[in-house]
Amino acid sequence: MDLSTIESILLALLVVDAIALTVLVLLQQGKGADVGASFGSGSASTMFGSLGAASFFTKATAWLAIGFFLITFALAYVAKEKAGAAGSLGIPTATSDVPVELTIPVESDDTIPTVEESREGDVPDL
Repeated sequence: MDLSTIESILLALLVVDAIALTVLVLLQQGKGADVGASFGSGSASTMFGSLGAASFFTKATAWLAIGFFLITFALAYVAKEKAGAAGSLGIPTATSDVPVELTIPVESDDTIPTVEESREGDVPDL
């Protein structure tokens, strides 16, 4: 498999993981919702039990988050490999071996103007 195919597969997995993670976080109840179950409300007879759902959702969220970070790191590695392979494709690099000479303009009489001489026409007389 080439890097573009791996990158496409990883991007698809990342999108699916992100959507699943978002849905799972939105399905979870807040901390205050468990107080009602302890005082005898009807939420104790849920599909996962009174505390089973929180434990299941918490574990599933943790595993989806770990998967999200692993897929992101794999995408970063593929991007690094693609950037390294770009040098072997004949793309020129930014480095240059041509020496550059800096020239400083010198006045004809070899004198450096002073501050007073260079500002004579800048400030109008009042």
